[in-house]
This record gives sequence, structure tokens and C-alpha cells, in this order.
Amino acid sequence: MKQGGVVKIQTYCPEESANDVRMAIGKAGGGRIGNYSYCAFVSKGYGHFLPMDGAYPVVGEIGKIETVGEVKIEFVCATDMIQTVVEALKKAHPYEEVPIDVFQLMDY
Repeated sequence: MKQGGVVKIQTYCPEESANDVRMAIGKAGGGRIGNYSYCAFVSKGYGHFLPMDGAYPVVGEIGKIETVGEVKIEFVCATDMIQTVVEALKKAHPYEEVPIDVFQLMDY
């Protein structure tokens, strides 16, 4: 990957789904750094949310604030692979609404 053609992507998921999500990301081409693949950083935390009417939560109930042990998975991705990697991430992710952030990296 050349600089400028790389983004950082992060997502959050339940701890028990982290390995499946991380492996799907790597299989789709995310997390490639030089001669390494499946590179990611995973950190633990808590997700908080309130499922509203019309939601179909995997965890929790409509109208009740929920706290879930989650992990953040962050990795680099070539810009020409974003679509493929994000589609694979969403397919492996258990949540109805998949949290995904994509950050453009600066050349330095």
C-alpha cells in the first residue's frame, strides 16, 4: 500500500463476535501492512445504547438502556478495498446497525 491510498477503519462489536469479525476483515483484504495481513488492534470497552421502537436488537429490549461488553477493532485498509472490506465486515457482524468509522490518513 502506498501512503495516501490508505484509510483506518474501526468498528465495535460484542467480545464473543470479535474473532469472526476480525477474520472476515482480514479475509476480505483489510489489515494489510507490508508483508503482513490480518493486522488489527483490538481494545475492550463498553457500548451503551437504547433500542427504540422499530429496532430489532440482538442484545437488549426496546425502551431499556443497555450496556454491553464490546471490543473496538481498528485496522488499515487500501482505499480501493474499502467497499469489499466493509461489506465483509457487515456480513460477519451480529448487530442490526453496524458501527463503522472510516478515517483518511495523512501523508507524512
